[in-house]
Amino acid sequence: MTTKVQRQQTIAKLIGKLSVTSQPQLVDLLAADGIAATQTTVSRDLEDLGAVKVRVPGGDTVYAIPEFEPARLAPEDHLRRVMGEWVADARHSGNLVVLRTPPGCAHVVASALDRSNLAGLLGTVAGDDTLLCIADESLGGKRLAITLRDLAGLS
Repeated sequence: MTTKVQRQQTIAKLIGKLSVTSQPQLVDLLAADGIAATQTTVSRDLEDLGAVKVRVPGGDTVYAIPEFEPARLAPEDHLRRVMGEWVADARHSGNLVVLRTPPGCAHVVASALDRSNLAGLLGTVAGDDTLLCIADESLGGKRLAITLRDLAGLS
């Protein structure tokens, strides 16, 4: 029998790897992994995990966990995937870079950047569809914007 913690870890992994658009889809994905769960249980698990629905290019909404394992560094391939899916524009001024995302997605990008350990990035501040990235003075906003554009596939 699968414990609640094991089920929630599996849900978090599935959401991190796949574009999960609905609770019934998540129930089916869990069943494929040998985990029986009702939609009610999945709904409670998503709430416990802090999962949110975010709009992705194309208009669909998918589940995301903004603070998934915040103490763990985000691997570069995860950062490239998040940036590629959700960053539409990057502009700089001084040591600041402004990134634009679809509505409701800025916090997901900010969380991935904050956990990336990206050289020269001091931190981020996220709104709904815009986030501010602060570069250290030795790197500067222009060079950080170039790096972020490259990660997002905008170069």
